[in-house]
Amino acid sequence: MEFTTINPADGTLLRRYPFQSPDAVDAAVAEAREAQRGWRLLPPEDRAARVAALGLELRSRRRRLAEIMTIEMGKPLREAVAEVEKCALGCDYYSRRGPGFLRDESVEMEDGRGYVAFRPLGLVLAIMPWNFPLWQVVRASVPALLAGNGVLLKHAPNVPRCALELVDLFAAAGFPRGIFTNLFIDLPATGALVEDERVQAVTLTGSTRAGRAVAGIAGSQIKSCVLELGGSDPYIVLEDADLEAAVEACVVGRLLNGGQSCIAAKRLIVHEAVADDFTDALVRRMAGVRVGDPLAEATDVGPLAREDLRDHLADQVRRTIAAGATCLLGGRVPDAPGWYYPVTVLTDLRPGMPACDEELFGPVACVMRADSEEAAIRMANDTPFGLGAAVFTRDLARGERIARDEIEAGSCFVNDFVKSDPRLPFGGVKESGFGRELSGFGIREFVNVKTVRVMD
Repeated sequence: MEFTTINPADGTLLRRYPFQSPDAVDAAVAEAREAQRGWRLLPPEDRAARVAALGLELRSRRRRLAEIMTIEMGKPLREAVAEVEKCALGCDYYSRRGPGFLRDESVEMEDGRGYVAFRPLGLVLAIMPWNFPLWQVVRASVPALLAGNGVLLKHAPNVPRCALELVDLFAAAGFPRGIFTNLFIDLPATGALVEDERVQAVTLTGSTRAGRAVAGIAGSQIKSCVLELGGSDPYIVLEDADLEAAVEACVVGRLLNGGQSCIAAKRLIVHEAVADDFTDALVRRMAGVRVGDPLAEATDVGPLAREDLRDHLADQVRRTIAAGATCLLGGRVPDAPGWYYPVTVLTDLRPGMPACDEELFGPVACVMRADSEEAAIRMANDTPFGLGAAVFTRDLARGERIARDEIEAGSCFVNDFVKSDPRLPFGGVKESGFGRELSGFGIREFVNVKTVRVMD
């Protein structure tokens, strides 16, 4: 058995990567467990120094890493370069702030001493996706490692070279052998690892279906779990919004990474007073997007990552149009090599259509109309997902009220598209998962929050 990687830009075979044998996996896990026993004893400041070095390694290989991502999964090259830099910024942040997040917290006691210590759990299994093949791994692994854990990486099967590059990066930054380990394994072997008593916790970024499966196994074994799953992010455009700025944010939020993002702008809910003007401007802006060779610097949107993903998206659009939606732009698979899908705009949408009820992973903007603020909020929350959301209005107090108190999501932005930031916690509610990555909340997901009481 093996992983087979295909260049999504032209459909050509890149390389085959054989699965590791059960004995090889067992040996790798044993080595990681032994490495973690020593790693956990280092002061957090020493571990943070390795994280800072990782940031330097990322920057020194920025162009090469970006090209590998682009060739394996089709991300436009300039977005891939930006992803490498974001990984480095994440390392900068945790190398500076991480030790402080792990510092003991004293508790005032009437007699003796009491404090809270944050101690590592052990080995964390990181099951990672292909859409941000470096950033997703770095944002999950760096906090876990800095806290004193070891990481076992099970990466997506279409980005194995990215996985190998990450192993090399951690080694070059001075992390001990085995503390960050890549495993080329299939789904049954992954499930067995979740059950393995040497693995103390699991973090997964992926589909809701995958999250249910992993959470079921982890729960049966009483193991910590963080799930960052799918999304159907609503972007509410109110009648007093700056339409030019709102259109730009919605286009960027929808098309970043070719629309292959859990926090992409998937449902554009526009107040009917400005819906016509917004839609006209959106179509003009989307029509000017450059789709093509992802290695070309001028390209805005490359191919989708896999043929099955492109075909699934095309089917969702076809079924949505058949159910009564209007296609104002795109909507047809091109007769050309590669897994390209055109930039598309759909309107006249209503609940029950695939574009409303399912997650669309690709460059498809879906415009819905609302006759009031209250209706827009109801439509925004009428989804099983709850990852990200955005509100556009010139009244900042109004926007902040809606974002803070009304929208059911892990993140809600006012007058901007949703994006992760190392300084802020990231994660979802409802079927978008549970737990948080990034910031101090993320580093404390995989620690034993230990009470220590000392009597004089």
